[in-house]
Amino acid sequence: MDLIETINKENESTPQDKAKAMIFLRRHLDEGLKCEYLTVKDPSVLWKNLKERYNHQREVILTASRDEWNALRFQDFKKVSDYNSTMFRIVSQLRFCEHTVTDEDMLEKTYSTFHASNVTLQQQYRVRGFTRYSELISCLLVAEKNNELLMKNHQSRPTGSAAFSEANVAIFKNSERGRYYGHGHGRGRGRSGYIHNVRISAM
Repeated sequence: MDLIETINKENESTPQDKAKAMIFLRRHLDEGLKCEYLTVKDPSVLWKNLKERYNHQREVILTASRDEWNALRFQDFKKVSDYNSTMFRIVSQLRFCEHTVTDEDMLEKTYSTFHASNVTLQQQYRVRGFTRYSELISCLLVAEKNNELLMKNHQSRPTGSAAFSEANVAIFKNSERGRYYGHGHGRGRGRSGYIHNVRISAM
């Protein structure tokens, strides 16, 4: 069954095919539109009316999508995934409007909108010679994940610090106890003074 033929002007489709085409079209119409075109029985007439009513939407979408493309900047996003989602949404809209967007365009858009402080990083990615936008995004996502891991490690244990070993913790606790008992009793001063000269070794 070729329902496409039923929407062509002056087609020779059978009444059965036209009825099936109308059922299909109505199933995908908004409830309001179903009421508006309730009296239309021919799929070619319905299709013609819908085209006249909505065909200009491509021009509207194209204008808005071009503006979004021009304003799109990698540096404006906190997450690579957010930038990637926005990029694909805009590109999909442009392609829907029959505007060609290539991988080269997407790569250049990304490279050229790195933050000024990351020029060296941008050049390093250019040198790698990516030919597909998806390859660049994969690398950026991995780099972002690694950076997040480093930041978490740094926040939980600042550079240069390390956890005490169990032995060192015991020495430290004993010194604190000795310091406490030393007050007013004349004892524990030697122990208390000794801990300050002990080098706490890393695990």
